[in-house]
Amino acid sequence: MEDNSTSARKNIARMGFHYYQDTVHYSDKDLSRWLPELESLGTAWLVIQSEPDRAIPEAFLQGLIQAGIEPIIQFQVALPNPPEQSSLKLVLESYANWGVRYIQMFDRPNLTSSWSSAAWFQEDLVERFLDRFLPLAETICSLGMTPVFPALEPGGNYWDTAFLKSALESMERRKQTEISRKMALSAYAYTFSKPLDWGAGGPERWGDVRPYFTPDGSEDQLGFRIADWYSAIAKTVLGQDLPIFLFGVGLQANPMALQGETFTPEIYSSFILEIVSSFTDQNSQKQYHPGDTILPINPAVTAACFWLLASEVESRFKAFAWYDEQGGSWPVVPALKEFALQNSLPAEPKSMPTPNPGEQQLEHYLLLPTYEWGVADWHLDVIRPFVKKYQPTIGFSLKDASLARQVTVIGNTQVFAESDLEMLRRSGCRVERINGDGTSIATQLAER
Repeated sequence: MEDNSTSARKNIARMGFHYYQDTVHYSDKDLSRWLPELESLGTAWLVIQSEPDRAIPEAFLQGLIQAGIEPIIQFQVALPNPPEQSSLKLVLESYANWGVRYIQMFDRPNLTSSWSSAAWFQEDLVERFLDRFLPLAETICSLGMTPVFPALEPGGNYWDTAFLKSALESMERRKQTEISRKMALSAYAYTFSKPLDWGAGGPERWGDVRPYFTPDGSEDQLGFRIADWYSAIAKTVLGQDLPIFLFGVGLQANPMALQGETFTPEIYSSFILEIVSSFTDQNSQKQYHPGDTILPINPAVTAACFWLLASEVESRFKAFAWYDEQGGSWPVVPALKEFALQNSLPAEPKSMPTPNPGEQQLEHYLLLPTYEWGVADWHLDVIRPFVKKYQPTIGFSLKDASLARQVTVIGNTQVFAESDLEMLRRSGCRVERINGDGTSIATQLAER
């Protein structure tokens, strides 16, 4: 068994937490308190809150990043009148300069409570939401970061899968491919007190399910496997997968709706280790195919963030906090620390160089797949116009690609796993994936 000094340099792939639901716990003292705990738990991701007009201190963010913990910054900006794009840009520029990669704007736009009454009942809700989201997402992309499409309430007042599908289709009509193919998705992976495999396989497996209608004997997206449904929508509309961040992991439902008698640490803790182990199991890297008896975690899932690391005593969320203000913790904490010691992965891949952002030696790398039988001629054919236009370095090596500022990856998750792309991002690369058949790849490259 490894000691704590070794585990501090490691994390569990895709394991994350939600931090305090406020913006006041970013001092040096807070970092000193929480960083050792996060490291010993094997944390790879941390969801943190930011104000639109004031940045989280650089020292706090750098402390996380240097420890191999990727921050996901959430701006809980209001609908229907978010801050102006220009007012957020200075804060976003600071985050980009400090190495932050993931920014989320808005939360649950498919709920009536996220809008004013007048705004909710107007027509074209999805279009009006995109009118607000896309300019901010464009700014995030222009700074080299990844916009995270806001998590929707599962089900919701506007059915979440219908909202997501409409939004992606509208982005295609608006020709917003620069955003739609570079952004990430997010989802609330509540269990709704159902088995963790509920809905696994998505619409490919449960073809009779429709928005607002789940036939008897079928399973829907209202469960921990919600990513299977969102991934299927992305592939249907965009022709490619998108990274998916799972939020609220471990909860039965929206914490605003849970009452004390329906939530206890014992209920919550009973399946935390089962969820964590599902992300470290070798089957989690496989694709689902009809007839499979083992249903793996969707490979598009980039992070699974548990609710909630810590909370102020007076907060309405204090019942969900793994740690209390007196220094106590739930029984699952030591169990997870032991699990992290046994199952943690290197925070920085040994086979990949790790230059600091801005120190990349190449400007643009076009990463192509290779197969046991060699290189596909049709790949070489479809990239020709793109190569003439941008003159990237062309190759087949993840190690070489990590030396570039911009990496265009040709191939789906079966060729280059999402973990490969995360390695590139941690090396300071801005990464874009292009996949599909030959015609689709050629079309996507031509639009660049």
